[in-house]
Amino acid sequence: MTRARRRSSRRNASTRRAGGIGVGALALLLLVAWVMIGPDHDADLPFGPSAPTRTASAAPAPSASAPASPGSADPSTAAGGLAALEVKGRAPRTGYDRDLFGWRDDTDRNGCDTRNDVLRRDLTDVELKPGTGGCVVLAGTLEESAYSGQEVAFDRDEDNSLDIDHVVALSDAWQSGASGWDEDTLRAFANDPRNLLAVEDSLNRSKGDGDAATWLPPDSSRRCDYVARQITVKSDYGLWVKPAEKDAMQRVLATCEGFPAFTDDAGWPAPRPAAS
Repeated sequence: MTRARRRSSRRNASTRRAGGIGVGALALLLLVAWVMIGPDHDADLPFGPSAPTRTASAAPAPSASAPASPGSADPSTAAGGLAALEVKGRAPRTGYDRDLFGWRDDTDRNGCDTRNDVLRRDLTDVELKPGTGGCVVLAGTLEESAYSGQEVAFDRDEDNSLDIDHVVALSDAWQSGASGWDEDTLRAFANDPRNLLAVEDSLNRSKGDGDAATWLPPDSSRRCDYVARQITVKSDYGLWVKPAEKDAMQRVLATCEGFPAFTDDAGWPAPRPAAS
């Protein structure tokens, strides 16, 4: 080999060593910088067999249920009572007969039928029919209707302007669990003082056998009391509410947050002698 070729060969070898050292040094510098600065967690990770699989961050799991509104779990409130009621669809009306309920029966054995018990309880200035043991109401005044807030004069012989309304209608009860009751329970329900109100006959008839989803008192200020009474009656007799009925009740109770559960369990007034 000539001297010129040996010098050229040495220069090429030196160049290759210098190039190799340069690449290695650059890689080392990048590694040191990466360790000192720390990995960028938002950057893409390197690809390769040993690279961890990149997955999207999981979104926070939603809570199991929305926070309950104040009072919704408190049994002393109407909303708490409603939350505890079973929710089911309307059962068939098959077999329903109003007479099965024994409405007007003297279940408290005070000698008076239930209709006259309600009138004596709800009216003022009551005039009683002589010779009926202080039971039969001839006239009186409903000072504030539970549904309209209006004063209503009652005269049995003139206009008979009042009906006795079942707050939870008998047909509605039948389709909400009452179809399986025995005779005594049917009679107790139909004549329960808590489920009976003297109201205008026109309002009672417009309500029919509707629940809260289809009928509410025209005086909106009376609706919370009306719904609270229905909830207590349904709860005490193990009746359920339909989905639309529950929604309607919740809308009413949202206007009177914390409204107390209905607890009035007063019985009927005792008969008294008619005025002479």
